[in-house]
Amino acid sequence: MAEQPKNFGFGEDEVMLRDSARKFLADHCSSDKLHRLVADDYHIERPNECIWDQGLWQQIVDLGWTAVCVPEAAGGIGMPTVAAIALAEEVGRAAFPSPLSVTLGSTFVLNACDSAEATAALADIATGKATTLAITDATGQWSSDATTIQANNQGRLDGVAAFVQDARKCEQFVVSARSEDGVDLYLVSADAAGLTLDPDRIIDLTRDQARLTFSNVEGVRLTEAGRGAKALDAAMPALLCLLAADMVGAGEWLLQTTVDYAKTRVQFERPLGFFQAVKHPLVNVMLQIDNAKSLAYNAACAFDHNPEEALKLARMAKSEANDMAVFSSSRAVQFHGGIGFTWECYVHLFFKRQMHSQVMLGDAKYQRALLADMVIGKAA
Repeated sequence: MAEQPKNFGFGEDEVMLRDSARKFLADHCSSDKLHRLVADDYHIERPNECIWDQGLWQQIVDLGWTAVCVPEAAGGIGMPTVAAIALAEEVGRAAFPSPLSVTLGSTFVLNACDSAEATAALADIATGKATTLAITDATGQWSSDATTIQANNQGRLDGVAAFVQDARKCEQFVVSARSEDGVDLYLVSADAAGLTLDPDRIIDLTRDQARLTFSNVEGVRLTEAGRGAKALDAAMPALLCLLAADMVGAGEWLLQTTVDYAKTRVQFERPLGFFQAVKHPLVNVMLQIDNAKSLAYNAACAFDHNPEEALKLARMAKSEANDMAVFSSSRAVQFHGGIGFTWECYVHLFFKRQMHSQVMLGDAKYQRALLADMVIGKAA
């Protein structure tokens, strides 16, 4: 096993990237600005709109965030996986509505395709072309061979992809489809003829989700000879780490906001934070966040340096982050008392994002079941 670098390979360049991202999002996507943007209408029958600031998206493209993990040969920066994890953490901390996280995930899948077509798609991502994955079928299966979309010899696609994240924000999709060779990946433009996008209603106000229906849709083949499943499997540790890092960032916001409230809210002539029933659970939230963060960065480092261990470590990170997401959200609502569950309190934005994130690519129980199979073997 190769030795991992110190501090998970998180060097000066990665620190500068993280710090600049944190400052940018604090300046341009503060909690009050976020609430005004996505939660202006509290009515349950409000229109199902995709609300995000496309001007901010262009600014982060200009800052080079989409190019972070694109190889230099494709016009990117070629930074290690931990750089993308740092960006995902800051996106989660701000609950930033954008296609950045899904574009970063698509980058790792395209990197694994190892084809001229995939390199061209990576070059587009480096210049800011938002991209997301359409790899989940209508039953919610996302395993590398679960697709029900069919591809003919001309690269025309027919079928359905469900639970596509940030679909209305993206210009192109990486689609898994079954060809005569097995499962392959195809690049499809969002404005392709025959493609229908049906938005879902989800609780997370900072993301959108949709169902894509393909009817003789033209796609550019990214893999050959049924290598699509292999490419998805290779990228899966990075996809899990990105989700774990997003939950870590959101958990950090929930913890800090709740701690600040516990310091200022007075009950029985004492700040709430004085009482053990409040302070002890908050310490437990902090410990869970630290555990999830360490596991996420460890798995991301392994993705670059010990790929044979990456999937196991990534499932550990996602499992811990899932538990932390649920616990941090529940404690934040509980300790904000009578205002914690109201629309006017910003906590609900992060609560809903955490609940959405923790089921994506499998909840904690699912991850631990697969971990058990990997560590002790499948039951006979």
